Amino acid sequence: MQTLKYCIFAMVWFNVVLAAWLSIHMLYDPEGWYYFVPGVTDTGFYNQHFIRDIGIIQGFIAVAFAIGTFKPERRTELWAAATLWLIAHACFHLWEVAVGICSASVLVRDFPAVSLPALFGIAGTVWACMQSSMAHKSLTASRF
Repeated sequence: MQTLKYCIFAMVWFNVVLAAWLSIHMLYDPEGWYYFVPGVTDTGFYNQHFIRDIGIIQGFIAVAFAIGTFKPERRTELWAAATLWLIAHACFHLWEVAVGICSASVLVRDFPAVSLPALFGIAGTVWACMQSSMAHKSLTASRF
């Protein structure tokens, strides 16, 4: 059980580090981020306002996952909220392929920064839900 916990926390901290890096880079140097990340220049013209908007979201994601690791009583809600955005982002990338905006090869290229964080968020949120449910059952059983 401890091994699973460590694996979940490793996935969550991958998300924290990635989202924090994205946030800082997007807010501090949006144009540098635009040219640094593969495929971004293929998605449209440079728009520093839009990139910074997404940088703010990435910052919230990093904070939600980080706080959730230290606040078990809020973990499920924090991780679920962050994960919902990550899932929506990954689904948007799938939609772009499905309607022919992008080729399927972008899914492989984008996997580490788009789909993997969503999958890690799902795993973490499911684990947090199970932990919360077990804690609730234990608390309820101890009352009787």
